[in-house]
Amino acid sequence: MKKVLILAGDYTEDYEVMVPYQALMVAGLWVDVACPGKSAGDTIKTAIHDFEGDQTYSEKPGHLFMLNADFSYLKLEQYDGLFLTGGRAPEYLRLNARVLDIVRYFMELKKPVAAICHGVQILTAADAVRGIRLTSYSAVKPEVLAVGGEYVEVLPHEAVISKNLVTSPAWPGNVELLKGFLKLLNVRMDFPDQ
Repeated sequence: MKKVLILAGDYTEDYEVMVPYQALMVAGLWVDVACPGKSAGDTIKTAIHDFEGDQTYSEKPGHLFMLNADFSYLKLEQYDGLFLTGGRAPEYLRLNARVLDIVRYFMELKKPVAAICHGVQILTAADAVRGIRLTSYSAVKPEVLAVGGEYVEVLPHEAVISKNLVTSPAWPGNVELLKGFLKLLNVRMDFPDQ
């Protein structure tokens, strides 16, 4: 059974942790969700971000999400892939040296990595996107370009695959992002054409 690590934190976008966690388990993968400073059984608060016609997204309280892995005891060699959630959590998760080391580990070994929305901020802080085509929430574009990534503008429901990385701009892209991640993980699933 393949095993995936999801990194999340308080105010991770609700749909960007709940949906991947559940969908990857449905696909037959073992999924661990961890957060710096927290242990299995602890919870994180999620946030729901929506686009309601304002100049930026709105934020509302989400759910409590129970972690099932201890960040302090992660054994990276056990994982086949890494998933980086979005929301507000990446802005402070990228300040954690071990989080950056984890990202570099997966990117340097060319293991499958998925990042959605602001999760790309962790990749840019780890200097792990140089020469790679990727997308993110549009406000992260300057960071991608500043560290030598090739930013690709796509619709919110689309995803971009480049090398071992799949990215999408926001939670409407969960389906395409997860399809791409499963493809990189070499997990065969039959998907209907839509």
